[in-house]
Formats: sequence, structure tokens, C-alpha cells
Amino acid sequence: MKDNARSLAVRLLLRTFGDGGYSNIMLDRTLAASDLSPEEKRLCTTLYYGVTERYLTLQHALRHLSGRPTEKLDPEVRFILLLGLYQMKYCDGIPARAAVNETVALCGMFRKKSASGFVNAVLRRFQRENREIPVPEDQLAAQEVRWSVPAALIRKITEEQGADFAETFFENSLLPPPTVIRLNTLKATAEDIAALHPVQCKLLPEAFVTDVTNIAGTPEFKAGLFHVQDTASQLCCAILDPQPGETVLDVCAAPGGKSFTLAERMQDKGTLYACDLHAHRVKLIEQGAKRLGLTCIKAAVQDASVRSETLPQADRVLCDVPCSGLGVLRRKPEIRYKSLDDFARLPEVQYRILETASGYLRPGGTLVYSTCTVSKDENEAVVERFLQAHPEFHPVPLEEFGFADGWATFSPAFENCDGFFAARLKKEA
Repeated sequence: MKDNARSLAVRLLLRTFGDGGYSNIMLDRTLAASDLSPEEKRLCTTLYYGVTERYLTLQHALRHLSGRPTEKLDPEVRFILLLGLYQMKYCDGIPARAAVNETVALCGMFRKKSASGFVNAVLRRFQRENREIPVPEDQLAAQEVRWSVPAALIRKITEEQGADFAETFFENSLLPPPTVIRLNTLKATAEDIAALHPVQCKLLPEAFVTDVTNIAGTPEFKAGLFHVQDTASQLCCAILDPQPGETVLDVCAAPGGKSFTLAERMQDKGTLYACDLHAHRVKLIEQGAKRLGLTCIKAAVQDASVRSETLPQADRVLCDVPCSGLGVLRRKPEIRYKSLDDFARLPEVQYRILETASGYLRPGGTLVYSTCTVSKDENEAVVERFLQAHPEFHPVPLEEFGFADGWATFSPAFENCDGFFAARLKKEA
């Protein structure tokens, strides 16, 4: 039977919580290969991301409504039910009756007709109970249900960043992320992108929030008048502050957003080496630079943890290392369900990359170490270890952004940006 938006969302959920993988990549590939209408694709996207974001909340509701452990349910039936519960609780535009009927119909599509009565009974009970999800009395358990975040991660972020930070951060992780673009100042002015309804960011005059959904399909995008980049990433580039004519190195560059912003800040004068481990990702940098009309970027395949004899000494180095991604939960909601043990090896990898990157910096130069996570193990701890081993480096306060220290953890409370960390380090002349 041919898939519709709901059945395709169930298939994606089964893969996400079975095989793993990044939600945005799986969704893009699946929708590109489907023949769903644009409207159906939007519905599939809403349901898939919605259930992924609210997975623990919906699981808790299902346990209550079914009266049995959810892990004992058939996986397909379980995700069919989670999809139905999500529509009834969070999709105001879908009538409850339609949500129930469409969900029961999925049982037939997945050859689970024997479960139709059970699915119908669970959803009808949810409707009778006014679609209320009971909240546990224990505070941590209640937060887990409220935010759909595992208790271990809540505990970690609360201990490291404080209760207020954690509440704002996790509440925001359930909200739609803004679409932020970076104006290509070499090609355009704000007037040239007026059709995108841009709202200028306070801190960065080249950063704009837009409400356009299919942003890559606009004539302005195709003409290279901007690229999509969250405010956090743009702030990283502002912190490094490259100047025209300098030699700049971006050691973990793909898919190229920060390299593009750095090159534009350099007025496309000088040389920017944009490196990545994988050849196919280096091609993405080259393609993006071509669309934007940037000629100072030299993209190359290079392992950031291994010293290259071909890369020159640089005036500035951006070391935006691979990380847990905890700062971008609102864009990749499945990350919240990963075990903290999965991230244990990252600090050593990050330190090795930082060590290698620092070797490219000339005396008197500036290095920025950054991540898109809010975990201190991957942020402050790595920088402090590096500074202890390298007394020739010292932190430079981020005063222009309101921080007295040489590093800062940003969150959605700051300009509604993604969660990220940046440290600015200067090498003695």
C-alpha cells in the first residue's frame, strides 16, 4: 500500500529509535525519494519531528493509558499510537475524531489489523480524559515528562549550568527554531532580501531572522545573496574577527557556514583554508563558496587531529570541533535520548584537535575554540587543560558581547541562538 504522510512518519520513527541517525538527514532523504504532495510532506515533517521531540512525554502517556509497559508493545503499534497521541495533544489543526480514525487506519497499512481495537481504545480513553497527561510527583521525573529529556541529562545540565539555565534551555528545546540567514555583504544589502521579510538581529547587523519556509528555493538564495546560519555560528565568526588580507584556517569547516561568514568578514581578501575529513563534505564547501561568489576560500581534505605539512601559519584559526550537539536539541531532537556514555570519548578527540590546530597559529595570532554543546566536559574542561599545557596562550575576554571571561556558554536566552560555547585564545608574540 502506498505511503501517506502518517505512515511515512511512522517508518521514520522506527528507524530513528531503532537504527539511530540524524533526523534531519533521514527526513530530507526520505522526502526527496517520496512522491508525497508538498502539503503531505509538511504534515510528515511536523509529525515526525513532533513525536521525536515529545517521545518521553508520549511514552509516559501511553503507559498510563494502556496499563502496560510500552517496551512490550509491538514497535509498529507503539509508534502508531505515539503518532496518534501526538496529533490529539499537540496538533490543534487536526480534529480528534480524524486523528483517531487515521491512526486506526495505520494498523491496516502496517498489517496490524488485530491491534486496531486496542489502538482505538487507547485513543478514545485519552479523549475521555480530556487529553491530559498525568505528571509524576517527583520533581526530576516530572521534568523528564514535561521536557521529554532523560533524567540523567537534566541532572547534568542543572548541576553544571544551574536550574534557571536548564529550565530555559529545555523549555526552548521544544519550540520551533528560528531560520536565521547571514547576508552576503559582498553581493547584497538588506533591501535586496526584503521579500524574505527579514528581521535584523540586535548584535549582528548581517544576521536576519526570516519566516520563509522553503528558503533554499528562493531566487535570493540561488543568487547567493545569503546563506542560512544560526546566530550562534555567526557569533563564533564575530568572536574570531578575521580581517581582510589575513590568512585564516577553519579546521573543521564542513558544510561551510562559518567559512563563508569568515570570508565575507574578510571582504573576500586574503586566504581562508577550509578543511574537513571527508571529501564529499569538502565538495559542499566548494559548492557553497561558488554560489556565494567567494574566491578566497581554499577547501581541502584534512584530518583536523593530524598535523599537515602543507597548511601555512595562520593569523587566525577557528577550531569548531565535533561535539555531542546538545546545544541544537531543537534542531536535532533525537540527540537528547543518547546515552551520556556515548559522549565520553569526545573530550579527548576535541583536545587532540585543539592541540593540532594551535600549531598552525603564528605568534600574536588568535584562535577560537567552539562547540555546539553546553557540556562543560567538552567546553571549559578542554580549554583549561589546553591552557595548563600551553602557557604561551591566554584567554581574551568577550567584552563586546557582555562577557568578562575569555569564554562563554550561550543559550537560547541569548538572542534566541542555539546553545554553543566559544573561547577566544591569543598566542604570545
